[in-house]
Amino acid sequence: MIQPASDLQATLDHLPKQPGVYLMKGKKGEILYIGKARVLTDRVRSYFLKGTDLSPKNRVLIGLVQDIETIVTKSELEALLLESNLVKRHRPRFNVVLRDDKHYPYLRLPVKEPFPRLSIVRRVKRDGALYFGPYVPAGALRETLKVIKKVFPLATCKINIDGTADRACIEFEIKRCMAPCTGNQSQEDYHRIVKQVRFFLEGRDRELLDGLRADMETVADREEFEEAARLRDRIAKVSRTLEKQRVAQIGPVDQDVMGLARMGPAADLQLLFVRGGQLIGRKDFFWADTKEASDEELIRSTIEQFYNKDMLPPKEVLIPSKLGERELIQRWLSDKKGRVVRILTPERGVKYQLLQLAQENAVAAIAEHLRKGVVEEKGAKELQQLLRLPKALGRIEGFDISNTMGTDSVASMVVWEDGQMKKADYRRFKVKTVEGANDFASMHEVVNRRYGGSLSANNDKGLPLPDLILIDGGIGQLGAAIEALTNLGIKHVPIIGLAKAKGEKEERIYSPGIREPLILSPSSSASHLVQRIRDEAHRFAITYHRKLRGQALLTPSKPSSEKPTSKAQSVPQKSLIPTPSA
Repeated sequence: MIQPASDLQATLDHLPKQPGVYLMKGKKGEILYIGKARVLTDRVRSYFLKGTDLSPKNRVLIGLVQDIETIVTKSELEALLLESNLVKRHRPRFNVVLRDDKHYPYLRLPVKEPFPRLSIVRRVKRDGALYFGPYVPAGALRETLKVIKKVFPLATCKINIDGTADRACIEFEIKRCMAPCTGNQSQEDYHRIVKQVRFFLEGRDRELLDGLRADMETVADREEFEEAARLRDRIAKVSRTLEKQRVAQIGPVDQDVMGLARMGPAADLQLLFVRGGQLIGRKDFFWADTKEASDEELIRSTIEQFYNKDMLPPKEVLIPSKLGERELIQRWLSDKKGRVVRILTPERGVKYQLLQLAQENAVAAIAEHLRKGVVEEKGAKELQQLLRLPKALGRIEGFDISNTMGTDSVASMVVWEDGQMKKADYRRFKVKTVEGANDFASMHEVVNRRYGGSLSANNDKGLPLPDLILIDGGIGQLGAAIEALTNLGIKHVPIIGLAKAKGEKEERIYSPGIREPLILSPSSSASHLVQRIRDEAHRFAITYHRKLRGQALLTPSKPSSEKPTSKAQSVPQKSLIPTPSA
């Protein structure tokens, strides 16, 4: 065996002979790697056996390990789930980690209700309803809903439908709903429409069209020619839609298809979502440096972390290479879905063609990521030179304030790190202590909360300090942010403000210690980089502000005699920007 430190050796000598999870830790107790094992003692000790052919990554890992913590589980399947949860929570340096924490949109159809209506949800529950998705990007969901609304007269309102309403709404007038709310449509007829929508979403094209044609012939035999014409038009619309949207498949199929591409140390994995034979979207996972991770590790980590959310696995997951723990992962996915899920590596036929399609998408995506990365690396170097900073810019945090006439003030913080936006570190703030439209005081509060509160680098669950802080705004916003940092004793982090002079196209950078603002050329790489970060901060702030404004419209406001107070309200607009101490 490789001789570890005595404390670590004692741990290795007393490892459990049960399934579980192991956490390898460094000198400061930081978690370096999380793994699972069917027998903990066998798996963990294998890293230290003399003559073991370790990968370069594992040789570096073992050299850093100072302690190993184990968690025993009842089964290897339970260990798999725990490992995925812990990797997501701790994001260890030596694990392959997805930079993705979103809950994706699904369509929910509660077929057991008297008058089911489609709704958009981001969590799948076992509540008897049918779920269709995920739709990535969300534009695919909007397109699907648009088609359904045009073709199938399903109710879209949120009222209680009991057949006693006095009059129908405009949807009935334009023939997009048959007004079950007024008793104009029976529950039986309504569920016939629900069945058609279900067939459409499940890709059961033949059953859908055969049913519509049978209904048309029935009403035509009863000489209800207006209804027969409506059904004829619906058949034509459905047929045209299906021709455009279906992938070449044999029957309705639900599949997730993975394609993997590598260029140097970078890797990109494309996940195509096929539901009912229809390609409804895709998800892109990019890693800038995974040269030490095998294809199998990338695929396994993606499956474990992606589906370890409120995700509903499809019947089949197509992957481009063999998976060593395929049976175990299949069992986990099947338990999650409530029916059999298969992981396949096809080598011919239609399924193989789908893998090739995913592979082509991955190749195109990695080339685009690397192109953007080169451009942004150039921009970061150019910005570093302009600001005369001694340290390379690996992490930039951008802030923006958003409000409407001084109400519902919110702020956003976005993060650019190593050539890409790091969405897992994004944060949004509801301004709590500032009354009215005071962007300077709001910026003071938010910067203080980011670098002095629970998010501070001194907190175990906080975020690291950036190499540069970017404020969306000029002298006033920048001065308020600097004062907040000074009060916190943070004087060594560079900070700039970004704004345009009225009527001009060039961006201006305001920086402490620089008497006149730096004017950026619109075509420069530095200009593109700061604009991207500023625009992303603005988008993120606006999105949150609209959400709060929408909630306010639905919630009656409560009068209050209390007025918020804050030291930040006294922050004046600065005519000169203080220079932070070195």
